[in-house]
Amino acid sequence: MRVYIRPPRPEDERVYSEAVVRSADHLRPWNPVEPDGLPDLVRRQGPVLRSYLIFDREDDGLVGRVNVANIVRARFRNGSLGYDSYVPYAGTGRMTEGMRLIVDRCFAEGPDGLGLHRLEINVQPENERSLAMAKRLGFRHEGFSPRMLFLDGAWRDHERFALTAEEWPGAA
Repeated sequence: MRVYIRPPRPEDERVYSEAVVRSADHLRPWNPVEPDGLPDLVRRQGPVLRSYLIFDREDDGLVGRVNVANIVRARFRNGSLGYDSYVPYAGTGRMTEGMRLIVDRCFAEGPDGLGLHRLEINVQPENERSLAMAKRLGFRHEGFSPRMLFLDGAWRDHERFALTAEEWPGAA
């Protein structure tokens, strides 16, 4: 792996902000551009939200951010993945490598694992790179969700993908 993952920390604020500003044009069509959003993200970590930063092993540059949101326990054991990749790493395969590590962690039990059974990814239909990544990771297409999220002043449609622990190649 060319990358490693870890939860965000307050001291990541500068590198995070720089990565988001540098990647604004890349992010803007799909997600809000919030270079000052890391302190709030760190504060919100808990039972229903876990976030991870993906770093390049060679230069420790910030490759991307992944949120595991809407975590539900009990019989559902489900979470939704949302992510941003950052320039200059976007399109190099590092984000996919990081996502593999995060999916492993989501399905793993124990102190570091989230113990989930099912993960979802929702992608705007025009976001070809994210659609391709969901498919590369083995997520299956489950359907279409019209007007799912309010982004950039409008309700946006999304394609819905899912994966269970039994389907994950890294499953024990």
